[in-house]
Amino acid sequence: MEPLGTGIGWRPEIADAVAGMPGVDWVEVVAENVCPGHLPEPLRQLLARGVTVVPHGVSLGLGGADRPDADRLTAFAERAEALGSPLVTEHIAFVRAGGPQTASPRLEAGHLLPVPRTRDALDVLCENVRVAQDALPVPLAVENIAALFSWPGEEMTEGQFLYDLADRTGVRLLIDVANLHTNHVNRGEDPAEALADLPLEALAYVHVAGGFQRDGVWHDSHAHPVPRPVLDILTDLAARVRPPGVLLERDENFPVPAELERELTAIGEAVAKGRAQAAPEAVASGHAQPTPDAVTERHTQPTPDAPPGPRTSTVTVPPTPDGARQRLALRQTALLSALVAGTPAPEGFDGVRLRTQSRALAGKRADVVAKVAPELPRILGGDYRSAFLAYARAHPMTGGYRRDALDFAASLLDAGRPGEARARRELREWWLERSGPAPRAARRTPVRLDWALRRGRRLLGQRPPGRRSTV
Repeated sequence: MEPLGTGIGWRPEIADAVAGMPGVDWVEVVAENVCPGHLPEPLRQLLARGVTVVPHGVSLGLGGADRPDADRLTAFAERAEALGSPLVTEHIAFVRAGGPQTASPRLEAGHLLPVPRTRDALDVLCENVRVAQDALPVPLAVENIAALFSWPGEEMTEGQFLYDLADRTGVRLLIDVANLHTNHVNRGEDPAEALADLPLEALAYVHVAGGFQRDGVWHDSHAHPVPRPVLDILTDLAARVRPPGVLLERDENFPVPAELERELTAIGEAVAKGRAQAAPEAVASGHAQPTPDAVTERHTQPTPDAPPGPRTSTVTVPPTPDGARQRLALRQTALLSALVAGTPAPEGFDGVRLRTQSRALAGKRADVVAKVAPELPRILGGDYRSAFLAYARAHPMTGGYRRDALDFAASLLDAGRPGEARARRELREWWLERSGPAPRAARRTPVRLDWALRRGRRLLGQRPPGRRSTV
């Protein structure tokens, strides 16, 4: 695989800017936000120009107690093939919990949550990564995440955890230096120590992003300029290894194109500074610049010339004992329930940090629902956010964000809200149009009767027909 170079996270809001931005060698897209058969025209134009596009997944939940969902893996593979990508990336995180292993309702976090750095969690993660590797047509790289809190009773540092993961599976690593900074502020972890422990020869590429600090907590917002401490960590990384690619992430609060270009320039300067610091050592030792496809004694990795098809490795990962999965499932379910369902915090956790995380999760739900269903804040006006946060406190997310939007609207209508008749009528029309398997105009049931039947079933605790998840 050729080095990627300098990249930027492609988002529809900055598509025009990225198309004409100098110095952008490649882009990364959120895998779940693109449809293989209906790629946005600006993205198609980039592909036609030969720009590399890498799909970046957010919903597999490789760090969760369940094995990766086959349908999600198939969809991920389809995106990699449609985009002609040289690799795909995901996160070392869990995003859902509950279900049959714990005999409890399935809960969705709507966010990337940290896994405990324990042997049980590592065993489960290694098997999940192997399942994903075998299902994907190109190599997989996994990313370290940011966290607001720590798990009690952890057995490894982040560097040790990532080292063992790469050692046992041959998976590549996507290192987010902004997340190393976040964990430094929030968890007291030294970024230099993490970098020293990492198997940098397994590095696929690097993420760089901004955030902000409030009340002693660093929030990895992807909506603010990249701060100097993050650039300094990037320089340290570049002094240890030549990054195959470095990418700027920005998800909202997009600045003018010139500001994005300045950030890319600053990133390039940070890398160049690190390379300058590494040059004498590289000449003396000969191993400060491993290639991204290096095969070492510690890792077995597919060769860059391997034919297309599912990637396999000579590393054998034994099946995870069911006991490890169940123990992890119980811990993750108890934590997620405390974060989204108001149950007591599990023993050993910092209650203040969990409450901060809980508020952040609810706020993110409100923001994402507003994006996937922009009609809701328009209909509800200034009452949208307070109404949604009140809903979120009593209704944990059990499906995707589109399902969340529909359920939120249904709860308002059941309560006779909004108070204004016109807004309530508009909300009802919106809900009816989207809640069934086909547009309302194509249904034969009259509107008033249809609404009455649905509302009656809900009041009786029955599931209305046609209310299926859209995610």
